Amino acid sequence: MRSVNYIEYHGLMLPKESHNADSLQYFEKLSVMDNDVIVITYPKSGTTWMQEILPPLLHGGDLTTVQTIPNWDRVPWMEETRASLVMDKLHSPRAMVSHMPYHLMPPTFFTSKAKVIYVARNPKDVSVSSFHFHKMASFLDDPGSFEEFIDKFLAGNVFFGKWTDHVKSWRNPDLGDRILYITYEEMIQDLRGVLERILNFLGRQLSSEALDCVVNNGMFKNMKTNSMSNYSLVPEDIMNSKTSPFLRKGIAGDWKNHFSAELNAKFTAVIQEELKDTNIKFPWDEE
Repeated sequence: MRSVNYIEYHGLMLPKESHNADSLQYFEKLSVMDNDVIVITYPKSGTTWMQEILPPLLHGGDLTTVQTIPNWDRVPWMEETRASLVMDKLHSPRAMVSHMPYHLMPPTFFTSKAKVIYVARNPKDVSVSSFHFHKMASFLDDPGSFEEFIDKFLAGNVFFGKWTDHVKSWRNPDLGDRILYITYEEMIQDLRGVLERILNFLGRQLSSEALDCVVNNGMFKNMKTNSMSNYSLVPEDIMNSKTSPFLRKGIAGDWKNHFSAELNAKFTAVIQEELKDTNIKFPWDEE
């Protein structure tokens, strides 16, 4: 039975709270520009973090928008209802985010030179973060027990489908040098190094001092207190931060506090099976 909380789009479940027929039509007809920068993530993989660091990287280190404009308006989701209201107000080059798989991107994306930054995160940590998000967001289905939620996650019965399908769709040779792959874990280990890679990828430069400011602003502890980024502006009946804060821990490896040995073995086996015919390798594969 289909949940009343979601709209179905090409087989994917999308939350009705932030997606509707009009927003998806706007997404399909969106005119992607050559100098657009699009961050692609599977949900709970560092989207909010990228919304924090990309505007100053694109605009000379200026932190004004990060401190004065909510993240969903400063770097909007291409497919969500806010896009049509804010996209035309963005300063060029525009930064935007999307959870969509490659094959569902707007037609103009494929003919453009827009650059893509794909952020991946250990799916075990993704599932933990998503579980807590489902508990605090009234517009998502009740996750049930952690074990029940992991079964749904592995089967793709969650918003935006299977993690492995998403990852595979964006390992696309057609994109050539238009795409940069980074991981959430790399950002935790060496945020400055990752930002330098992003600047190089985008053909931009910042002074060492300006980059220091962007790095400091992008630290999880600072982002967590920024009301423009921590979702504290969202009414409690929609996202209850008393149940679980939206920006929860911002660490790698929290899955070890949630997974039993049996659940870990099952999860690992499913992910490995679904990626076995690919050459996709991640730094956490050895864990």
